[in-house]
Amino acid sequence: MVLIIGHRGARNLWAENSLEGFRRTLALGVDGVELDVHLSRDGELVVIHDPTLERTTAGQGAVHGRTAAELAATPLRDAAGEGVPRLDTVLDILQTGSVELHLEIKTDVAGRAYAGLEERLLATIRRRGLADRSIITCFVPAILETVRRLAPQQRVLGSLDRRSAELLGGIEAALDRFAAIEGCLLAVEQGLLAVTLDLCLERIGSERLGVWVPNEAEDVAWWMRQPIRQITTDRPDLALAVRRQQTRVQA
Repeated sequence: MVLIIGHRGARNLWAENSLEGFRRTLALGVDGVELDVHLSRDGELVVIHDPTLERTTAGQGAVHGRTAAELAATPLRDAAGEGVPRLDTVLDILQTGSVELHLEIKTDVAGRAYAGLEERLLATIRRRGLADRSIITCFVPAILETVRRLAPQQRVLGSLDRRSAELLGGIEAALDRFAAIEGCLLAVEQGLLAVTLDLCLERIGSERLGVWVPNEAEDVAWWMRQPIRQITTDRPDLALAVRRQQTRVQA
């Protein structure tokens, strides 16, 4: 069965990376939830996608330029007054159950790794007993290599699109880099994966390969028929309905 992962708390349904979005995504019955982690100015882990505030909040400037309390007081767009949440607050919602937690480590406004973020994230999921359910994800292989150095058994996932593949020297070089991280999963943007599927299956294997972010029923149905592990989507409600339909037909 292809797993269905709610991207940023199902951002096409509810405000992305919002507490309400995570609650409602979890209630859909997804197999996993994906979210994004930055570091605040005072060293707390916060959940927001961009390194800046303008697109998804009423604030301005760099995420890392604000304290966690200031970020919590910065309203998210279309989220009924919610602010940028701390990771611990999000994990309070996701703590129960068995869904996979896909925790993406982001970089700062200059594209640099946050000093110490990997250690803080690993300490958080260990403290909460969530290490086994967690998959730490990133576009940057060096960050995943740091995670593995600090926690050799921690599951990790590399993300890849055309731009990040080019930065790594092209698709083959990028696949080699991620494949060198033992057991690393790989999620590839759907346009890129569509034209490199055979290559990715050969280098990574079907049990470790996923796609992001098909959001139309026809696309989801096509990917559901491919030999991949997971679909990360902004419309997990639609993806779940497609999977149920395909399961009935197969039965």
